[in-house]
Amino acid sequence: MMTVDSLVSFRRWARFGALLAAIVVIVGAWVRLTNAGLGCPDWPGCYGHVHPAQVVAQVDVAKAPYAARPFDYQKALHEMVHRYIATTLGLVVLGLAVYAWRYRRNPRQPTAIPWLLPWVIGAQGALGAYTVTLLLTPLVVTAHLLGGLTTLSLLWWLSLTPESRSPTAAERSIRPLALLAFAALLAQLFLGGWTSTNYAAVACPDFPTCQGSYHPATDFTEAFRFSHEAGKDYEGGVLSLAARTAIHYTHRIGAVMVGLLLLLTGLLTIIRARSSKVRAAGMALIGTVTLQWVIGMNLIWQGFPLWLGTSHNAGAVLLLCATLLVLRRLWPARDGVA
Repeated sequence: MMTVDSLVSFRRWARFGALLAAIVVIVGAWVRLTNAGLGCPDWPGCYGHVHPAQVVAQVDVAKAPYAARPFDYQKALHEMVHRYIATTLGLVVLGLAVYAWRYRRNPRQPTAIPWLLPWVIGAQGALGAYTVTLLLTPLVVTAHLLGGLTTLSLLWWLSLTPESRSPTAAERSIRPLALLAFAALLAQLFLGGWTSTNYAAVACPDFPTCQGSYHPATDFTEAFRFSHEAGKDYEGGVLSLAARTAIHYTHRIGAVMVGLLLLLTGLLTIIRARSSKVRAAGMALIGTVTLQWVIGMNLIWQGFPLWLGTSHNAGAVLLLCATLLVLRRLWPARDGVA
């Protein structure tokens, strides 16, 4: 029989899983930014081994099937660390699914999301394999990133204990805007992933202008063509400067528009909420939007250093979690969402 303590334990494990998922996403960004996405040209091993150190011991034999991909120990290590953490996350997700099955007859135990998560992780594993075998095809890599954010979102939602109360009319009035802001954020996250996987971040090395102009040369047709050529290596990007500029500029404009929408959502949440937890969620949303803007601008001004590029991805993770926190607080348990 499920007790209050067992449900608390379930949510704590879900929070641990959310933390792991956040680390996987951020380390994945670090792998991309260090050009280590093909550090291991096979999957799930690395040159046929579990650890890059094993490759060093017999490098000539190990790299023979991958003559076009020279072995780089540091890049291989970056990629395998990412896979190790992702594997640990998969085990946590399976544990949560088993836990939910054990207590499935208790109406307070979430079941739908815990049982969905193993399928999401399975799809992520497949996308991880295709990311390598299809040589960093942008659409596949972007889908892999969005899959990681989906995993994080589901685990974070599970970890949040809903309030046992009925929302006020003023709080309910914020819901349509909050859902619109969440949908806009998802579109912006896709644009961020598309910018990263097409190596378009450096297309605009200045801010607020781009290449010294507010109307730089762009090619939107090439920028958002989602097909790919079989066997083509996409590491480092293959698009023209005009196409990369179109991607970067779209992401930049989206950052302003989506950020303003999220700020409005956070402000109205603070003003109209009658629960301190709801107001705190609104303040967290405003804080994360501001932080992400600051990181994004400084990323450009400081010449795209690795630590700020990774921080920008971490900021996106925080922004997603803050938006979901607002949604969770606006839908307390008594209103039909457990």
